[in-house]
Amino acid sequence: MKATKKFISPGAWFSMQYPADWNEFEGEQDAFLFYNPEEWTGNFRISAYRGNTTNYGMQAVRQELNEHPEAQAVTIGHHPCSYLHEDITEQGESYANHFWTVGVNDIVFECSFTTRPDLSATEAESVIASLEVRRPDAKYPAEIIPIRISEIYQIDEAYNWVETTAKELYKTDFQGSEEDIASLQKLADTLTPKKRDAWIAIGIVLCVIYENETNSMEWRTLIDGNREAPVLINIETGQYIDPMKLTWSRIKAGKTCQLADIYNEINV
Repeated sequence: MKATKKFISPGAWFSMQYPADWNEFEGEQDAFLFYNPEEWTGNFRISAYRGNTTNYGMQAVRQELNEHPEAQAVTIGHHPCSYLHEDITEQGESYANHFWTVGVNDIVFECSFTTRPDLSATEAESVIASLEVRRPDAKYPAEIIPIRISEIYQIDEAYNWVETTAKELYKTDFQGSEEDIASLQKLADTLTPKKRDAWIAIGIVLCVIYENETNSMEWRTLIDGNREAPVLINIETGQYIDPMKLTWSRIKAGKTCQLADIYNEINV
């Protein structure tokens, strides 16, 4: 059985399993894009829309079948779908486009897979078969999944804010190395306890520094109830560091943040 990774959508609407050699990439608005960056076998895109009726997904599938006589009614896994196929040529290259409208309870998924004409859509069909709608009234256990684009943005925004602010206030370049913890502390000392987002950004950047100084840490996404956040995981032990707990949790509890001491605690 081919190895897979798990994706849980922002807002935790749905989850799916996708090939372990695929990664998520920046896609179009409201769509998620996945493909294998080492050996391209096709681009898989998925969008999800929630309706206001329990059978909204099935209604969308029926509508697609009615509006497109060339569409086929298929079942992938347990999911009823409409399926369309077209062959296209772009810049002299031939491609096969596969389109599915998938209905699951009150959600409709629009999926596409663009690949070479000589390759099948089996990989995409396996992803579609794994789709699960997460109920908004259910309590799910916390999960750590591969880093999503949304959390990569959060890490980049935190780092860019620290880098820009440090340069403006202290006229120094911020390199993301252990030597920058002193500048990071100066910035932290200017924050009030109410600056939750800024404190979390400080924690994220402290983790960025730690990642840069080690070889065994990688970013992941933590899904825990309504909380979706980047965490740093030790790929050898499976233990993870939560940037929020490094800084904001301490401040919220009335404690101080001595970043050099916190860094020494995690660097063991």
